[in-house]
Amino acid sequence: MHPTLRTFTGPLRQDGGGRGRRESVRAGENESLMTKSLPLIFTAPRRGRPPPHLADLGPQARRDAVIAAGAPAFRADQLARHYFTNLSRDAAQMTDLPAAGRAEFVDALLPELLTEVRSISCDDGDTRKTLWRAHDGTLIESVLMRYPERITLCVSSQAGCGMACPFCATGQGGLERNLSTAEIVDQVRLAAAAARDGALGAPGRLSNVVFMGMGEPLANYNRVLAAVRLITAPAPHGLGISARSVTMSTVGLVPAIERMTRENLQVRLAVSLHTPDDELRDTLVPVNDRWKVDEVLAAARGYADATGRRVSIEYALIRDVNDQPWRADLLASTLRRHLGQLVHVNLIPLNPTPGSQWDASPRPVQDEFVRRVRAGGVACTVRDTRGQEIAAACGQLAAANKV
Repeated sequence: MHPTLRTFTGPLRQDGGGRGRRESVRAGENESLMTKSLPLIFTAPRRGRPPPHLADLGPQARRDAVIAAGAPAFRADQLARHYFTNLSRDAAQMTDLPAAGRAEFVDALLPELLTEVRSISCDDGDTRKTLWRAHDGTLIESVLMRYPERITLCVSSQAGCGMACPFCATGQGGLERNLSTAEIVDQVRLAAAAARDGALGAPGRLSNVVFMGMGEPLANYNRVLAAVRLITAPAPHGLGISARSVTMSTVGLVPAIERMTRENLQVRLAVSLHTPDDELRDTLVPVNDRWKVDEVLAAARGYADATGRRVSIEYALIRDVNDQPWRADLLASTLRRHLGQLVHVNLIPLNPTPGSQWDASPRPVQDEFVRRVRAGGVACTVRDTRGQEIAAACGQLAAANKV
């Protein structure tokens, strides 16, 4: 369990010699920085297992399931083609299957996993957030976004999250359960169909998937990696999205990063760092109590060396918390030391949640932070803010719809 906040690293003070030193805000000196600590949860509750689905099965298991349903084995390939290529589970469209018993057969192998509760759009129709209800009533979210050169889906890997980050709506809500492989893949299939059918205006092709929705993906390792393989497998065996267009985000589960390094995947690794110093990160990202900044970045370097891909460092800029100039300098020097040129900082203006004590940094502070990181020799860009009108911060829509 992460301890209650005891110190909070504050702004830089100048000592008598003009040299900067860090000031710590002790507990009780600034109540506005206090936050209730939650336990870290690595093992999800065992509840709400969804019905078996074709996307949960390997090729032979699919054929076995089809035979068990009373059909010849080759029907498995037909079902996969409809699901992964045509993006459909509508039995009425599957005219290559016998009409007698078709609906029952499709429902048995491709059961409905996610039901749309609500979809809301903003950014002139370029952003669409959807709240889904699973078979057991669990609520999850995904966000579909159109950019000039791509269409990206932000996908959830868990219902809730056990990492307890205090500035994150999902983290403060706790972990309900892991999503199944098929529940993850189905978010992508549904988004791909929505993009194709013009949900963002003109019809388009889903090109990118980022595991930055609800949950810590690497805490649901086996199901998430199986989903990635299906998302990137060529049609008709998968959704055919390039592995280089998939991003796996993590708060820094070092053993899982090292394990993923051995998977020989080309997905991008994104590390939610949020501060370069352990003192503050112990509070902002409680898993830092287990794996410190140096350990996380060493694991990230191993992944970068194995794949040849730059690591993305996610940094949510929070007013008067982690936006000090000296932290920008420390971030740059720390990243250069561990990752050299194989790194890019993705600065994220905080999307505050209602009633939260956390707020985004002012624009001049943000600009100075970016300037200092770049001056330190590290590439740094500011993420395009999306969805502030529609509670697009992770977990907000689900929280608002719980009864």
